[in-house]
Amino acid sequence: MNRSDVRNRAFAMPLTQPAYPPGPYRFYDREFLILTYRTDPDKLREIVPEPLEVASDLVKFEFIRMPDSTGFGNYTEAGQVIPVRFRGEAGNYTLNMFLNDHPPIAGGRELWGFPKKLAGPSLRTETDMLVGTLDYGPVRVATGTMGYKYKEGDADATVRALAAPNFLLKIIPHVDGTARICELVEYHLEDIALKGVWTGPGALSLVPHALAPVADLPIRELVSTTHFVADLTLGLGKVVYDYLDDA
Repeated sequence: MNRSDVRNRAFAMPLTQPAYPPGPYRFYDREFLILTYRTDPDKLREIVPEPLEVASDLVKFEFIRMPDSTGFGNYTEAGQVIPVRFRGEAGNYTLNMFLNDHPPIAGGRELWGFPKKLAGPSLRTETDMLVGTLDYGPVRVATGTMGYKYKEGDADATVRALAAPNFLLKIIPHVDGTARICELVEYHLEDIALKGVWTGPGALSLVPHALAPVADLPIRELVSTTHFVADLTLGLGKVVYDYLDDA
């Protein structure tokens, strides 16, 4: 294979059988359980990177079921998202994500900078409950529950929340172990088709863990619980801040 062939074919690793295809990345019947809670604001300020600003003392713990996604397949993920501001605009910073499928782990980290790790999340209906769980190896680190379709929710507010900007800290190391890429990335969810939204009684528990430290942001008060289903496209990102320019 000559050099021009390498340049023309290069998209993702491995060169001859990339771990994921080029986009667009469309998701159908994507199901969310989002439990929003209050936590220690000092801990939020310790982990949210400048130039993002912490917007409140809230954290959103998300369980997301993705049964049909182009290029990535059928999988589930869970993680914590923090409301922030960037240059005066409200958005969300993804702190961690745990999922059970290699292509979206590889693609999410390499393309956007999603902080994804391999784990065992699930989201399912059990009789009259929606149940989200997150296992890291044999250890249960998070459990969220909600009354199933208990009460219809606010569709307009849900779409506005989905359309807000999202921020990620993308880090790619150099071959010598130093950071070759260290960027703040912004992305948006696009072409959103909301199919239903519900709210109701909910509960969330987090367990301390060495490698899945979701309990480092402790629960002080559960504020809201939302369940919804939507079709949407995961838009590609743009770099809004380069940390290496300050080096």
